[in-house]
Amino acid sequence: MWFGTEVREHYEAQLLRRDGVTVLEIGFHAEHPDAAHSEAVLQRLLTGERRWRRALGQEVETGPFLGRPSPWRRASETWTDADLSDPGTAVEAADRLAAYITALEPLRRGSGASP
Repeated sequence: MWFGTEVREHYEAQLLRRDGVTVLEIGFHAEHPDAAHSEAVLQRLLTGERRWRRALGQEVETGPFLGRPSPWRRASETWTDADLSDPGTAVEAADRLAAYITALEPLRRGSGASP
């Protein structure tokens, strides 16, 4: 999910492999082809880290993209024990994704204010 015209900066929930285990990743990605551009987006989010950590918690990891070397950056979490056969997992993931959007989107847009 993205807001505005910049689709390289977006929120997502996806399955991927981390350390040989399939995990559900939920959060924000900056997927610019230039690492410096992706890093600048991440740094803008980190200016409000204290505030969004209160909303999202300490499980949010920031830094390079998961899964392979890339110029992309992220602020996301992984769920290693998600029961993907349980419909409630989708509801929980959607709720968590909404929390990321609420906490991070004002910083991404540069307003810093709560939506």
